[in-house]
Amino acid sequence: MSQRMQPFAAAVLAIAVALAAPSFASAQADGIRTISLEMYLDLESASDPQISPDGSQVVYTRGWVDKMNDRRESSVWIMNADGSRARFLVDGSGPIWSPDGTRIAYTSEGEPEGSQIFVRWMDDEGASSQITRLQKAPGGIRWAPDGNTLSFTMTMDGEEAWSVSPPGRPEGSNWTEPPKVVTRADYRQDRVGFVDEGWRHIFVVPAEGGTARQLTDGYWNHSTGEWTPDGAELVFSSLRTEDSELSWRQSEVYAVNVANGTIRQLTTRNGQDSGPIPSPTGDLIAYRGADFHTDTYRNSGVYVMNMDGSNPRLISGDFDRSINGMQWAHDGSGLYLTVSAEGDRNIHFVSTGGGVTALSSGNHMFALSSFTADGRAVGTLTSPQLPSDIVSFSLSDPNRRTQLTHVNDDVFAGVTFGDVEEIKYESVDGFEIEGWIVKPPDFDPSRKYPMMLSIHGGPHGMYNVGFNFAWQEHAANGYVVLYTNPRGSSGYGSAFGNSIKNAYPGKDYDDLMNGVDLVIDRGYIDDENMFVYGCSGGGVLTSWVVGHTDRFAAASANCPVINWLSFVGTTDGIGWYRNFENLPWDDPSEHLRRSPLMYVGNVTTPTMLMTGVNDLRTPMPQTEEYFAALKVMGVETAMVRFNNEWHGTSSTPSNFLRTQLFLREWFAKHSSGRSITQD
Repeated sequence: MSQRMQPFAAAVLAIAVALAAPSFASAQADGIRTISLEMYLDLESASDPQISPDGSQVVYTRGWVDKMNDRRESSVWIMNADGSRARFLVDGSGPIWSPDGTRIAYTSEGEPEGSQIFVRWMDDEGASSQITRLQKAPGGIRWAPDGNTLSFTMTMDGEEAWSVSPPGRPEGSNWTEPPKVVTRADYRQDRVGFVDEGWRHIFVVPAEGGTARQLTDGYWNHSTGEWTPDGAELVFSSLRTEDSELSWRQSEVYAVNVANGTIRQLTTRNGQDSGPIPSPTGDLIAYRGADFHTDTYRNSGVYVMNMDGSNPRLISGDFDRSINGMQWAHDGSGLYLTVSAEGDRNIHFVSTGGGVTALSSGNHMFALSSFTADGRAVGTLTSPQLPSDIVSFSLSDPNRRTQLTHVNDDVFAGVTFGDVEEIKYESVDGFEIEGWIVKPPDFDPSRKYPMMLSIHGGPHGMYNVGFNFAWQEHAANGYVVLYTNPRGSSGYGSAFGNSIKNAYPGKDYDDLMNGVDLVIDRGYIDDENMFVYGCSGGGVLTSWVVGHTDRFAAASANCPVINWLSFVGTTDGIGWYRNFENLPWDDPSEHLRRSPLMYVGNVTTPTMLMTGVNDLRTPMPQTEEYFAALKVMGVETAMVRFNNEWHGTSSTPSNFLRTQLFLREWFAKHSSGRSITQD
C-alpha cells in the first residue's frame, strides 16, 4: 500500500513542485530530514481496536490512501494482544467481536452495491458471510448477548406524499426530471446532500444471515440500540412526539421489545437524555443528560436510572468537561469515561455511587476502545510528535502502556518533527487561554520566523495535542505555527464554552490577538510576515480578524460565514436560528452586528477564500458574497473553489495537498522581501 507509487501520486508531486517554492528558508537543513508533503500519501491509520473476550487477540481498522482513486480506504487487521503477528484479515471496517469470541461482525462493500454487514468466523477456516442485502448503509451494529442476532440502524424511505403526474407523456419521451418536494425542516445535510424523506430506525437480523426485521416505526429518528443483558430489549434515544422536528434540545430514552416491537418511554425530562447503555448486571441504565437550557454550550452529566426508568440520578456531580465516550465496568460498579479537557484526552471513572476519578494523565490524546472482564484494555494514543497508534494497558493503571502498532514508522523514519510548546496566558475579562506553538525542526531562537495563526472551527471546537501533519509540514517549510483555544472552545467547562453566547465573534478575537502578542514577545517572530487562516468557525474569525486589524500580511478565510442573515436559513439545519438572542425578522441588528461582512470596509489585508463547491454547512454563496465585497472594496483576493468537497477543503487526499500548497502560495505572494514575483 504505502510502497505503491502510482501515476496519480506523480501528478500530485508535480503540482507540489510547481506551487511550493517558498519565500522563506526551508527547515531542510543539513543533517536534518523533515516531513514533506508527499509523505501524506503514504500515511496509514490504526483505529477502533477491539480486544477479544479472552484477551488473546485484537482486531482493528487500518486505513490508507488509495492514490489512484483519490480516496481513503480501510481494511480489518488482526494481531496478538502483545502486538505480534499483525496481519491483514478482510476488506472492511468497524470489526466487533461476538460475545463468545468465535466471530467478528464488520461492514464492507457487498451486494447490492454499498455497505453491507458481514460475519467472519475466527477459526482456522476463516469463512466470511454477507448477512444483509440492504438498499442503504447500516450503522450502529451490535451483537445480541447470546450471539445469535445483530442489531443495526438504517434510514427508511418515507411514504410518498405527492401523486402529481402530468398527463400525456408519450412512451419513450425525454421529459424533465420531476421536482423534488421538500416538507421537512432539515431537508439536507452536508456530506449527504438532500436527505431522503425518511427516518432512521432500528433493525435486527440473524447473525447467520436472513431477512432484517424493523423494530421501530414512525416519523422519528432513532439512535443506535444497546442490548439489555437478557437480550429482551434494546434501549435507545429519540423524541417520539408530534412536534419533534421543531423541538430544540429535547430527547428521551426508550426501550423496544425485540420480540414484539413494543416501545416504552423511560425518561420524561425537559431537556436532553441520550446515549443509554444498560449495565452488565441488568439493574441500571446509564445515559447522558442535561436539563433544558438556551446556552450555546453546556456539558452533559452522567446519569443512571433503574431499568424501568425509576429513580434517575446524576452520578457525575459537578464534573464539567467534555465526555467523548463511556463504557460500563464489567462488574457494574461504574463507567469508564474518555474525557477531553484542556487540549488533552484521558480516561476517567465514574462510580454509580457518585464521583469522577481521573485514571490517566498526560499531554496526549488517549482514548479507551475496549477491554476484557479482567481489565485488559486497548485504545489509541497520539501526542504532538507521535501519530496515532494502538496501545494496550491495564484499567488498573492506564498510565503504563505498551504501543502495539507502528503503522507510520516507515514513513517517518529519520524525520525530525518540530517541537510543540504549550503556552497559557491571560486575556480580557481575566480568561486564561491555552495554546501551542509549533516550531521549525531546525528552530533557532536568534532567527526571525514568519508565523501562521491557525483558528479552529465549531465554534465550540477544541484544538488538542494530537499529532497534526498539516502544522508539522508548515513548520518544516520554515513557519512558526500558533494555535489556541479561545473562549467558546470545548474542554474548559460550560462557562468557558458558553462565554460566546450572543457574542460571537467578539472577545474571542482578543483571545487570539493576545496569543499573537505573547509569541511576538518571545523575539523570534517576523511581525511583518504574520498570516492567519481557519475554516468554518475559523473562517468566521479569520474574516473578523481582517475586519478589525491590519497586522497580518495575508489571510485565508476558508469555508467562512460572513453574513448571518443570509446564512441561518440556508445552512443544513435550522438550529442556527437559536444561536442569536432574537430571530432575524424580529430584530436583524444582532445578525448584522455579528457579521464579518459589516466590517469589510475596514479590510486592507489580502484575503484568499477557499470553500468546497458542495458545502451545505457554510454554503458557497457565503464565500461568493465576501469575495464580491472584497472586490468592490479593492482588496486583493482570490476565490478557490474546491471540487468534490463538502464542508472543508481536505476530504480527499489530493485536496488536502492542495490546501497546504494554496495557503503557502498565497502567503508567499504577500510576504515582505519575498523572492517570487507578485502577480
